Amino acid sequence: MAITYTWKVTSLKTKTENNNQNAVVQTYWQKTGTDENNNTGTFSGATPFSTLNMPENYQFIPFEQLTEQVVLSWIQAVVVGSYEEHVNNQIAKQIADKVTPVTEAQMPWAPPTPAPTTP
Repeated sequence: MAITYTWKVTSLKTKTENNNQNAVVQTYWQKTGTDENNNTGTFSGATPFSTLNMPENYQFIPFEQLTEQVVLSWIQAVVVGSYEEHVNNQIAKQIADKVTPVTEAQMPWAPPTPAPTTP
């Protein structure tokens, strides 16, 4: 099953940090997977940031100049490896549950459910 993924930022939190006004300190995002039959699954995540522990060559970008692609690049740089594998597995499970739904079954040893009565 081939899954195509899309990302989007759903919310940002900012504060003044290290003399940087409106520094992004918390991001909220979603990654959605769609299979070839248009079944979808979505994972919602949150990734914190801080300008206090950025690499030396880091350039602060004023809030007004940020784009979704820039913020997504920060998030995707953190959500790599085994965590992204976890995210993708959760999306794949949601899609699989839509393709082959899990249903509740009556236990074989339980008494039969009485038929509804009509007035």
